Amino acid sequence: MSDAASEKSNTAALLLCLFLGGLGVHRFYVGKVGTGVLQLVTLGGLGIWALIDLIVIALGKFTDGEGNTLQWS
Repeated sequence: MSDAASEKSNTAALLLCLFLGGLGVHRFYVGKVGTGVLQLVTLGGLGIWALIDLIVIALGKFTDGEGNTLQWS
């Protein structure tokens, strides 16, 4: 885990999670392909996992696949 800034946008991840969270698209965007596939198969953990991700992204605590914190843009 790193505390470096990610090249990925927190705003983009938030919008992807809001509109396509049940499909895990926001996780594919940030490079978390494995959990993205799991969200796709489980429809975002029946919506619960996607909702938790939405909250974490909104709080600015979501990280990319390399552990870097997403930056607001």
